Amino acid sequence: MCGIAGIITGREIGLAQQRAQAMSDVLAHRGPDGKGIWQDTNSRICLMHQRLSIIDLSPASDQPLLYGNYVLVFNGEIYNYRELKMELQQKGYRFSSAGDGEVIPAAYDWWGNNCLHRFDGMFAFALFDTVKQRMLIARDRLGEKPLYFHARYAERGRLDHLLFGSEMKALWAGGAPRVVNNTLLGNYISLGFVQNPIVKTDTFFKEIQNLPPGYLLEVETDAMRFVMKRWYEPFKQIGHLPAVETKDENRVIEQFRDILLRSVQLRLRSDVPVGTSLSGGLDSSSIVAAIDVLKSKQGSAEGWANVCFSAVFPGFEKNEAAWSERVAKQFGISQYLVQPDAGDLAKHFGEMMYYQEEPVQSSSALAQFMVYRQAKEEAVSVLLDGQGADEIMAGYSRYSHWYLQQLLRTNRGEMQAEKKLLQENGMLEGWGIGNYLAAWLPHQTAQLLKWKAVRQQNKSPLHPDFLAASRDDNTLFKPHIRTLDDMLYFNTFQFGLEELLRYADRNSMAHSREVRLPFLSHELVEFVFSLPAHFKIRQGFGKWILRKAMDKYLPAEIVWRKGKVGFEPPQQQWLQQQDMQEMIRESRNNLARAGIILPSEINRPIAGMGAHEQGNYDWRYLCAATILK
Repeated sequence: MCGIAGIITGREIGLAQQRAQAMSDVLAHRGPDGKGIWQDTNSRICLMHQRLSIIDLSPASDQPLLYGNYVLVFNGEIYNYRELKMELQQKGYRFSSAGDGEVIPAAYDWWGNNCLHRFDGMFAFALFDTVKQRMLIARDRLGEKPLYFHARYAERGRLDHLLFGSEMKALWAGGAPRVVNNTLLGNYISLGFVQNPIVKTDTFFKEIQNLPPGYLLEVETDAMRFVMKRWYEPFKQIGHLPAVETKDENRVIEQFRDILLRSVQLRLRSDVPVGTSLSGGLDSSSIVAAIDVLKSKQGSAEGWANVCFSAVFPGFEKNEAAWSERVAKQFGISQYLVQPDAGDLAKHFGEMMYYQEEPVQSSSALAQFMVYRQAKEEAVSVLLDGQGADEIMAGYSRYSHWYLQQLLRTNRGEMQAEKKLLQENGMLEGWGIGNYLAAWLPHQTAQLLKWKAVRQQNKSPLHPDFLAASRDDNTLFKPHIRTLDDMLYFNTFQFGLEELLRYADRNSMAHSREVRLPFLSHELVEFVFSLPAHFKIRQGFGKWILRKAMDKYLPAEIVWRKGKVGFEPPQQQWLQQQDMQEMIRESRNNLARAGIILPSEINRPIAGMGAHEQGNYDWRYLCAATILK
């Protein structure tokens, strides 16, 4: 896990060392263990790297890494690097380090761009071929690792320069303008959107583009041209298994468990201590259980430091301390309890937003920030976390609507039985005539939801002039949903999961910690999407296949716990504190002076709302005001 950045120009770089050093320095938090800058002989290309040493702590794995005629800067991990090295050694390739970085240029040399399909990992890297004068910049399948770029053209089709980096602040340090994207800002304040659902390259800043997950850039550095391509197309990797293969449900559950265990095992590979985040919910508890299974089978679990970190909120109705403590005790894990409070929010909010760079949905991000801070204090460099399980296996209660609508068209009797169980288990929030209409009229439903968003914007506190100048109804896109998998696919690959991955990456790297996500192994994601919907929701429970896979390894009270408690702090109480109220008033003033919200908002009584409530304007004001600076 590291920070990378680069400069590509069509002419000699002016003040190259100063610009490159500035870009690298602002990423020092991502890699405090070493740094390096490589510049080509023509002074037209600079590659910068800040190293966080996780695998192979020796200087042999320092970057920029030179391998043959290639130069590499790489952020992330290739978990199956040992297997790939063995395969490439049989083809004649040699390696001088025990790290995973060298496998990238060797694999590219042999397989070309297809090497990306061979990597099981999280990554963003730039690989420059000094002979062909070509650079490959690529990002992993799900977007666990970030990559941003800024392109300025000298003429049509020909670049003047291209900047890229792990965070936007590196591009600003390199000279990219900081111009707010008012369309996304308006969507965030009025609707809570932190992404553009249809243009994946969009960010909250006009001059900064996001390289979407599963995409690559190919740059011809002599011609100063580049193309962006999608190298990972989920539809090509995902397809329902034949019915005969899913008829034996015990076998399917066993396959799922084996893939999850393999994913956890690979993500324990480390030369520094590995711990885990533990909320007490099913996802994080399943990771701990998987580690215990691996220890039982192998006698040990590579890298595992037998330690976990849990955010707890004493006195809050959604405090999950008792559940996390039970799991930690069952598996004999040393547990560190982190108790974020309103004082921490007031003290660390600005710091957190400096690292996040773009708005966040709620104060849950602050709780996560504090967990990783504690991990740093305890010198635990790597944490396994449970992100992604809810999106691929229908863990949120809202998914129940889509499943019932699918059943309504295919098996009404089963739909009624499942609906009753979901209601009993606290997994169905409301069900009415609109859901029946949505089942049969998905296209019209999508249009109605879009119009609802438009009306919501019209009623929001946005200043009418700002809204008129910035609104783009296309960015209020709503998908046409006919099946549960349609919605899961949309949230996993288009709109939803990537924002959670951004929070985790920035919050962990703010403290120079690495987060690994076993549920986002592409093998596991593809397997789950290949299964019929009843493997995800059944008997009134989401994530049914995960529950069945963990049934004999975790207490029944955790595996079959009813309802869904998200990772949520007492935000409503926090926002009532004096320091936070002063920050909210200042944010309102700044936004009103900028003509973004109505002046009448300045003196409106502050009514703090829960982390996941609609109309959470005061929280959004806090975040929105930070990007105006």
